[in-house]
Amino acid sequence: SAIVGALVALSITTLVLSLVRVEDVTLPPTVKYGMVFDAGSSHTSLFVYEWDSDKENNTGVVSQTLSCDVQGQGISSYANNPPEAGNSLRECLDKALQVVPAEKQRDVPVYLGATAGMRLLREQNSSVTEQVLAEVAKTMQEYPVAFKGARILTGEEEGAYGWITINYLLDSFTKYSPKAHTWLRPETANIFGALDLGGASTQITFMPEGSVLSQNEASEFTLYGYSYKIYTHSYLCYGQNEMLKRLAKELIVSSPSTRIQHPCYPQGYSESVSLPSLRGSPCTAGSELAPGGSSVTLEGRGNASACLAALRKLFNFSACGHSQHCSFDGVYQPPIRGQFVAFSAFYYNFKFLNLTEGQPLAVVREAIEGFCTRSWEDLSSSYPKENPKRLPKYCANANYILTLLLDAYKFNESSWNNIIFQMKAGSADVGWTLGYMLNLTNMVPAEAPASLKGHRPSLWAAAITFIILTLILGLAALLL
Repeated sequence: SAIVGALVALSITTLVLSLVRVEDVTLPPTVKYGMVFDAGSSHTSLFVYEWDSDKENNTGVVSQTLSCDVQGQGISSYANNPPEAGNSLRECLDKALQVVPAEKQRDVPVYLGATAGMRLLREQNSSVTEQVLAEVAKTMQEYPVAFKGARILTGEEEGAYGWITINYLLDSFTKYSPKAHTWLRPETANIFGALDLGGASTQITFMPEGSVLSQNEASEFTLYGYSYKIYTHSYLCYGQNEMLKRLAKELIVSSPSTRIQHPCYPQGYSESVSLPSLRGSPCTAGSELAPGGSSVTLEGRGNASACLAALRKLFNFSACGHSQHCSFDGVYQPPIRGQFVAFSAFYYNFKFLNLTEGQPLAVVREAIEGFCTRSWEDLSSSYPKENPKRLPKYCANANYILTLLLDAYKFNESSWNNIIFQMKAGSADVGWTLGYMLNLTNMVPAEAPASLKGHRPSLWAAAITFIILTLILGLAALLL
């Protein structure tokens, strides 16, 4: 009977094991990381991104893990000391390595994209520009990461990647569906335009109605399985810092004196301007500034209407003639379409003036005019924490933004309400770097999901329990 009992137990055990379903157990996708330096004209920032290795329709679902502002000015300011351009990045690189697991660091692609500040330096001195980029590369190659290069982006790349960032963050390309447990393209995708204002350049990017007439201004991307053709244009020397230099130059040329009245600066404020620095910049160089003289003094007058008039002279609107598809300086632009997100200096200036989207254009104009008429004594006492070098510039910056958006890009009373001033979406910063990283993931091959042979946990546990009980019963029968 003991032998029979043992055979019965063995047969039942074999039967149960045969019923246990062996199947592939897919491990969760591994997390990949990427780093992008945004080397702008006035400062540099580092962004760390991450995404799962199994991609959605060949495009990674990227999120921002870290942002770090590099101390000091942009790398173009180190033209006289290129090694310091590289050294300035170390603090942020150290912080970035703290958030990336040590075992993944050597596989992390790291890029540096330089924008308008370095584009201007390249026009002045291409060899110095290469030295600065070489020092940046030398520093990053010292770190345990996969450094992929430091290069100067074109203005059109900067605009296009900013457009990708905005539409990605606002779920225009893809959105997570809790029901389907996956990422889906919205049925009524709302594609936003992008307005970027930096220190040395400004960009406008959007999807026009129909086809883009000028192929020189067209960019095409494939994201999440869909193709997008956009219009994008970048205006070098039309960033807010270069605009202030160009405005100063025009005022100096029109009034040859050592003391110049500045309509955009507040009453009671004065500033000394170095003439050699104006002559040395590609945006302000020219024969109009007579040789000789070291500096002039700009004295604020706080005149909003005169400020607007002076700023309009910086644009060549007559170059467009009677063309409706032209912005300024003879540049082709199709009619604007849809909603836009205005970020960078667009956002920071309007945030300071407490101006937000949805406010009627008349209210915005009135607020800017009221700010411009305030004296320097009033402003400096009302905003004691604001940078004293930046505070007197807000009147000029705000009026410049109005001129750029209304007169140049052709927004009007109605379409003004389609502009959203925003610098963050969720936990991510708006800018070109996320779009750059997102587009880059199209080139990063998706990993095949790691899998191993395993058993369904519930059946496996039941089988083990049954085997143990059967063996106990078999032993008991044998003893009896």
